[in-house]
Amino acid sequence: MKRIAVDMDGVLADVYEQFFRLDEQATGLRKTLESVTGVMELEAFQNGRQHVLSDDFFRTAPVMKDSQNILKQLNQQYEVFIVSSATEFPKSLSEKQAWLGEHFPFISWKQMVFCGSKTIVQADIMIDDHFKNLDYFTGQTLLFSQPHNQLADAGNHTRVNNWKEIEKLLL
Repeated sequence: MKRIAVDMDGVLADVYEQFFRLDEQATGLRKTLESVTGVMELEAFQNGRQHVLSDDFFRTAPVMKDSQNILKQLNQQYEVFIVSSATEFPKSLSEKQAWLGEHFPFISWKQMVFCGSKTIVQADIMIDDHFKNLDYFTGQTLLFSQPHNQLADAGNHTRVNNWKEIEKLLL
């Protein structure tokens, strides 16, 4: 059975929408998608670092459209692991585990990998929104489109814009 490593933030969890909401609460203005395209998340939002260090940022992030149903199907046909660089933001560890338990109850604790660098991850397929994780991966790579990577050439990675495209490729 093939193994898939799936990122959380920007792939399962819609952290951009979370940043948009919190930024709007703080400033009274909602940024446009165009204003953050091509800019890394923590640079695109003035209080980005403060937000990711605050309580409940990761716990209350919205779920990416279609991810629950499609990941459930993938979980029946592949060995799925959720791989997140959670140790960068220590509060996120318990929040991410609780978030996965609520929104993806079919993912067991044994399928959750919280780490620092993902270079150690071994799988057949990796789905991630950051080149820093995909570029060192030796298997098939799916670059999940997010504003920060939207202007970049996908290179050797297959760009996917949403979960429906992942479904067509892998199911």
